This record gives sequence, C-alpha cells and structure tokens, in this order.
Amino acid sequence: MKILSILCFLLIPGLVLAQHGSLKGRLTTGSEPLSFATVTLSGTAIGVTTNDKGYYYLKNVPAGTYTVVFSNIGYVTERYNVSVKPGEATLLNGNLKESSSKLNEVTVTGVSRKTELRSNPIPIAVMTRKEMDQNVNNNIIDAIVKGVPGVNAVTTGPNISKPFIRGLGYNRVLTLYDGVRQEGQQWGDEHGIEIDQYGIGRAEVVKGPASLTYGSDALAGVINMIPYLLAGENRVLKGDYTADYHTNNGMIGTSLGLSYRKDDWRYAFRATAKAAHDYQNSIDGYVYNTGFREFNLSGMARVDKKWGYSQIAATVYDNRQEIPDGSRDSLTRQFTRQVAESSTDNIRNRPVVSNDELRSYTITPLHQRIQHYRVYANNEFKLGEGSSINASLGLQQSIRREYNHPTQANQPGLYVVLNTLNYDVKYNLPTIAGIESTLGLNGMYQTNRSKAATDFPIPDYNLFDAGTFFFAKKTIGKVDISGGIRYDNRQINWHDFYVGPNPKNGFEQHVILPDTAGAHLQFPAFKHVYQGVSGSLGITYNISERLLLKANIARGYRAPNITEIGSNGLDPGAHIVYLGNRGFNPEFSLQEDVGFIAYLKDVDLIAELFNNHINNYIYQAKLTDVNGNPVVIVPGNSTYQYQQSSARLYGAEFTLNMHPQNIKWLAFNNSLAYVTGINGNKQLIDESDGAAKYLPFIPPLHIRSEFKVSLQKAYGAFSKIYFKAEMDAYTTQNRYYALDNTETATPGYALFNLGAGSTIKNKADRTICELFLQVDNLFDKAYQSNLNRLKYFEYYQSSPNGHLGIYNIGRNVSFKLVFPF
Repeated sequence: MKILSILCFLLIPGLVLAQHGSLKGRLTTGSEPLSFATVTLSGTAIGVTTNDKGYYYLKNVPAGTYTVVFSNIGYVTERYNVSVKPGEATLLNGNLKESSSKLNEVTVTGVSRKTELRSNPIPIAVMTRKEMDQNVNNNIIDAIVKGVPGVNAVTTGPNISKPFIRGLGYNRVLTLYDGVRQEGQQWGDEHGIEIDQYGIGRAEVVKGPASLTYGSDALAGVINMIPYLLAGENRVLKGDYTADYHTNNGMIGTSLGLSYRKDDWRYAFRATAKAAHDYQNSIDGYVYNTGFREFNLSGMARVDKKWGYSQIAATVYDNRQEIPDGSRDSLTRQFTRQVAESSTDNIRNRPVVSNDELRSYTITPLHQRIQHYRVYANNEFKLGEGSSINASLGLQQSIRREYNHPTQANQPGLYVVLNTLNYDVKYNLPTIAGIESTLGLNGMYQTNRSKAATDFPIPDYNLFDAGTFFFAKKTIGKVDISGGIRYDNRQINWHDFYVGPNPKNGFEQHVILPDTAGAHLQFPAFKHVYQGVSGSLGITYNISERLLLKANIARGYRAPNITEIGSNGLDPGAHIVYLGNRGFNPEFSLQEDVGFIAYLKDVDLIAELFNNHINNYIYQAKLTDVNGNPVVIVPGNSTYQYQQSSARLYGAEFTLNMHPQNIKWLAFNNSLAYVTGINGNKQLIDESDGAAKYLPFIPPLHIRSEFKVSLQKAYGAFSKIYFKAEMDAYTTQNRYYALDNTETATPGYALFNLGAGSTIKNKADRTICELFLQVDNLFDKAYQSNLNRLKYFEYYQSSPNGHLGIYNIGRNVSFKLVFPF
C-alpha cells in the first residue's frame, strides 16, 4: 500500500503536466521582428511579451481552445483561434500592421482605472514616443502642439513653451509627470515645463474640465507625461543613446538611457544635456539672449508582485535660460544689451551686441536659472475581486533665480523657492452589477519663500489643497456611461511682507518684523479658503466596432493662483509688473462636448465640438492712466493688472486621416482646430467701443496637413523608411483683446516642413540606430505667432524696416540619431 502511494505521488505531476501544452511563435511587422509586443490568451491571466527578436513562448498552458491576442501600441491588434494539445508545442506566428488608429489604446489620464479611448466620453488624445521623435522640436510641449489638434503654446523663445488647450492656459492646464502634478512657479509668462523631452515615452492630453482625478488647475485640461522605459529581457542591460542637432540655434542635445530587469525588479536611469545659442530669423537676424543650457537626470526602481507593484523615482532638472528684452539700436535694428541699472539706464545708449556674442554658447549675465527636484512613489495594492488601492506621494522643490542686474551679475532680482508635497489615494471598488467605481482623495501642501532677492512680485505663502471624488462607469449594451462628482477645498495664507532698502547693494530686500524701520508693507497679511464642486457625466454610443458617438458635460473649478490674487511687483524675466486682486472669486466652467469618431478601413474621421461658459474668468490686461497712457511703475517694464469677468469659449477640432489599405505606403493626415473666446463684460465692451470684446491669448484657426510615404520594404541596411511633407497654417487673428494695446492683430502665415527617417540594421538584423531628419520652416518664412510673447518686446513706436517686435524662429534643419543597445 505504501509503495502504491509513493507511485501515485510520483505519477500525479506527470499526469497533470500531460494535460498541459505550450504555445510559441514569432511576431513580425512586414519582414521585421516586432520586439516587446504583447501576447495574451483572451479570458485568462496567461500572457507574455516577445523578446528583441520577436519570439514568444507560453509554457504550461492548460489544453483547450483559446483566442490568442497579438497587440502592440501603434499596430492593428490581431486575434487567432488556436487549440493547445496536451504535451505538445503549438506553433503560431503573427504579422501586425502599423496603424495610425488609436481607438483601443489604453489611457489612464483623467479617469480612475485603465480605460480604452473608445469607451471614454472625455476628449482625450494620445501621442507616442515614435510620433514625438518624428515631430522634432526644441522642447516637449512644441512636439505635442504639432501632434494634438486644439493644443497651442505661449512661447518666449525656443525653450520656453506653456501649453494652452482650446484657448485656456497658465494654471488652467495641469501638467503631470508620471501622474504627479508638476509644480514649478507655472504662473509666470516665461516659466516653461521642467521636464526632460528625451525621457518621455507617451503623452496623454485631456481636453476640457473633465478630469475628476485632479480638481483645481485642470479647468482647461490635463497633459500627462509618462516616462519612457526601455523594455528588455531578464538580467540583460538595455539602453539607448540620443544625439540631436539643430542648425538654427546650434542646439546640441544628447541623452543616455539605461534599463535593467532582474526578475520582479526593474531599474531605469537617464541623463540628458542640451545647449543652444541665440536663434535667428530673416527679419531680426540672431535674437539676443535666447540661448539656454539644460541638464536632466532621472532614475527609477520598481518591483512587480502578485499583490501589485511599488515604484520610487527621482528627477533633477537644471536650466540656465537667457532673458531677452528686445532692446535695439533705433536705426540699424541691431540688438543692444543692458549695461546699467534701470535707474540710470538709457535705452538709446546701450552698446550693440557683437556677432560673436550672438553665436556664443556662453550664458550671458542676464538670465534665469531654474532648478527642479522631484522624488515620488507610486504604489498599487490588489485586494481581490477586482478591487485595489493606488497610492502616490511626491516631494518637489522648485528654485527659480532671475538675474537682471548688469552691474551686480551675481545678485538675483527674483529668488524664490517653492516646496510641494503631493498626495493621492484611490480605492477602486469591486465591480457591482457591472459598475466600476473609484473613491479618491488627493491634494498638496505648498510653501513659497523669497530668498536674497531685490524684486518681489509675489508674497511668501502657504497653501493646502484637498479634494475628494467619486467616479463610476458602466456599459449597457452599446452604451458606455461614466461620470462623477468632486469637492475641493484650498486654503491659502501669508503674513505681512515688508520690503526695505538694502545698504549692502543699494537695492531692496525682504525685511522681517520687528526690524522694519524705513520699510514699506508690500503684501498685507491675507487668509482665504476657496471651495468648489465639479463633476462630469458622459456617454459613448458604440454605433459599431469602428463608429462612435460621444457626448460629455462637465463643470470645472479653479481657485485663483498666487499671482492673480497676490502679485504686486516686478517679475524680472517677464519684464512685467503684475498687480493682483484679493477679491477674486474662483472660476467655474460649464462645458459641453460632442464628438463623432469613425476609424474605417481607409479613413479615420474625428469631429469634436465644444462650448464652454466660464464664470469669474481671470485675465491680464495692460494698465493705463485716465489719459490712456501706459502706467510705468518700473522703467522699461510694462504694467499689467488682472481682471475678472464672465467668458465664453467655443470651437471645434476636426481630424481626417487617409490610409488606403490598397496603397499601404501612403498616408494623408489633416487636422483643423478653431476656438473663439468672448469677453462677458458687456459694460467694458461698450465703453471700449468693442476693443475688449475678445479674450486675450486666443489662437487663430489652425490647419495642419501631412503627406507621408512609408516604404514597405527594406533597402539594404535601411528599413522602415519614411518621407513626409507638412503644411502648418494659421489664419489672421483679428479677434483679439485690443483694449489699451494689450494685444495687436497678427497676420496669418503658412509654414512648410519636410521630414524623413529610417531604421538602420546590421547583417545580423540588429538595429544599429534610428535616424530622423526634419526641415522646419523650409522657405524661411518671417512670421509672428499671436501667442509669441516676444512679439511685444519693442521699445519704439516705429522702425526703419517696418517690423516691430521679435519674430519667431526661421528655417531649422534638425538631425536626430537614436542608438539602441
């Protein structure tokens, strides 16, 4: 009996294994292997990714019939039925076709759980690393502007771009890095996004006040930058090296990324450096003080277990950015530089900048230095029955110094340190009656402190932000319904802030009680609580697998930012004195969105319409005296005062992408974006004879077309070869905020671009590098974007050549090489 028991014990594993088989094969795209694609058995938890040669192997698969799903972002998903026989290895190969369709791409921005774009009623666009590589630019925001209709940017030279979505920007667009909100003094005109452009693998853009997850500051939408993580085999070091060069401003970019996986652990590291001298155009020549030098470091460690995952990551950003002011010689229009302090400076007697200085990579004494440090942790804990907890905690420090004193180059005019603690907890409840729901709590604690500065545009303040939300979604037949509600509470306060003379340098300094003799109270103490309720409700009607109708209505909320309520001083980098208003109320919006999506065999068609009413809309306008003359508080700098009124913004975005299946090498992509912003202050409009009818910073009609040829065969070492020609056109903007010359009309223009790229492989079929070539503004068109702040950097009423202000960048040829290893 004992012997029989032992035999049974020995035979049972063999009998069990005999009921299992395996599945293996290779995935390709055309004749190329498809690395790190996903292979899953539908309805099971069994899955694997292909290796760098495209091969996969599923072991110990229970015998039976399955639907095998081959998928990868940017490719058409394929499904095959296969029978796995006991004790046998079944062979199944797949060939995926590239696709511009993103209908089933998974997104997590603005919603609670992973949700496919097709079922999400909120207007969301996704941009992949491949698309960003092909939209070569000086910064990540400009690449997104090229790829997502309805997104624009306010710019201050090539390396400073602030995102605008459907005519709304500044603190109304919430930028995230790996799901953690970016905090870096984003209230300023010349304050860009502190993110490594080479380290982003994917960008998700929410359009409109529909992001229940983040609350205030997401009134216009959300841009989530997701870091790029190299995929690799277990215990194999993977990496890539990027080299980037731009001819216009001599920009040199270089980036090294490393990735290593050891069983359940993954590690990643990236180091990036960028440097550029002044950019040029056919009107201004080289534009003085537009160069920059930027460094980035990032690292990540992550462990994946059955209980979920835990990740900790850190980033370091250090940018020295020159500060242009637009001063010139009145006759020759050559740029001049400031050598005296503003109290003794004479704009007409400044020395002319030499050609060597214009082409130098050396950062000039008048510049800003931005340092941003971030440490954060993302965690997920699986609780069973489909429920889970997601928890994030982040620490950020933003240090901003703006040097504007030519006689004391090491004395910053602005010196502020912003510390932020971000927290976010979500409980994904078990699915009940087909309803997926999430309950969440998130917010931040923030302190801002001025250091040894001479100018103080904002006070030292403390801010505590907390919000809770509930989100739910359900599918009923062909209809997907989702929505939720959120409550936010923001407390902000500061103490009396005194400014007095500094005998050591002759400027002003922050003076602390009780030592305030001879000082003046620049910011009286303030304390306020802002509250808001927001929410959204939307449906997606799946007319068919490829025809969708979407509708969403959302109420958004935004508390006034620090400069809108507290500013009272010069921002040296912007050359603007800002004046805030303590009595401002929060902004509330009500936006309706309707969209139609058709991903057909030969054509993709997307039509999105929106209508947005905003109460208590806050905007900045130039301040004038009773005689209509500009108010000058600090010589050489403009004065702007924030205003508040109701507003309405409405418009549409249309996308038409043609990719005929019988002409696989051809793609013709087109988009159109239009928005109009109307000021609701009828009294001001009447008093100004219509000059205040339109809101400031509204982009004109934007039309973009791309003709792309992708060769289907390899030619020697060259494969995945593409050529493209683009037209990027903006119509004349004659609907602008004209009161007191806050804005002026902007002529329309069309830019033409060319691009090409290829993957280069060796004889062993291993990728040596990816090559990208781009020519922007092919015909060297002289133009001014209406969202270019440098357009208004002008000291004279007229000029000998008939051109006022500074023009945008001229022709630029860029070369980019990515070497994977």
